[in-house]
Amino acid sequence: MNKRTFIGAWAAAALLTALPAAAQHSQAPTRIVVSFSAGGPVDMAARIVAEQLSKELNRPVIVDNKPGASGFLGAQDVLRAPADGNTIWISSVGTAAINPSLFETIPYNTQKDFRPVSLIANNVEVFVVNPKIPARNASEFVEYSRKQPEPPAIASSGIGGIPHLAMLQLKQSTGVNFLHVPYRGMAQAITDVIGGQAAGVFADVAAVLPHIEAGRLRPVGIAAAQRHPALPDVPTFEEQGIAAVDSNNWYALFVPAQTPDNIVADLNAAVGKALANDALRDRLVRAGTQPQASTEAEMKQLLDADTAKWGALIKANNIKPE
Repeated sequence: MNKRTFIGAWAAAALLTALPAAAQHSQAPTRIVVSFSAGGPVDMAARIVAEQLSKELNRPVIVDNKPGASGFLGAQDVLRAPADGNTIWISSVGTAAINPSLFETIPYNTQKDFRPVSLIANNVEVFVVNPKIPARNASEFVEYSRKQPEPPAIASSGIGGIPHLAMLQLKQSTGVNFLHVPYRGMAQAITDVIGGQAAGVFADVAAVLPHIEAGRLRPVGIAAAQRHPALPDVPTFEEQGIAAVDSNNWYALFVPAQTPDNIVADLNAAVGKALANDALRDRLVRAGTQPQASTEAEMKQLLDADTAKWGALIKANNIKPE
């Protein structure tokens, strides 16, 4: 190596040493860790967003599924990674805001251990019933339920999940009793409502939209402040005089709490640009979700509000995980 080459190599090494860690890792692949199995709705959203986010960040963005332990494994995997913005956790409201109240012990504290990057999607619940039930809307279903000799069976994807909690909101708001029938997943719950073994179920619009379109399920109410664009003729519970049935199963991106401000700001900007892409938005809408970016502060406010809301409902009903 001649003197000029040596000096050039030394200068490059010195410059690399002087650069912030984030800059040194700028071309490293970014992982979006999903706490659920491949093929599910959170995984689907992660893969759609990752594709466009890689273009905005100008580096590969890969989806890494870490299912198990009610979302704990994925969260812990992110917390073990360097706080350099290259490992991101995508969480639903359940793993982020419900688990801390549902479980007596949990290996993370979302509000303290993580820092929000951005909201990416809202997923409101729609209440659907078997078409043989003589109710065209939620108000009629409530009156139908009052008159039954036994409480109607309402299916859910499991104890403590959003569908279960939405049912409790409906019970609390109307004073009508229901028989909760928890399943191990939404697929079998929907199948049994279609088959008539249960009267109805709260579900993400994406999960039941094909069955609604085929006439196998009847939508009677949207559990949100506004109607869903895929079901514009289905009124909200609020519009039908039934208050406080509002269950947004949102998805959001988080990083370890120690992640520097500039890195979080860069990620937030990139996510905002990705979600502004018309093709990406169209893919998410067609899948039944509602794309929505946010600031870090807005996402923190949503996390805090939902942690308190769901925590109070869980405590009031003494809900324990399966």
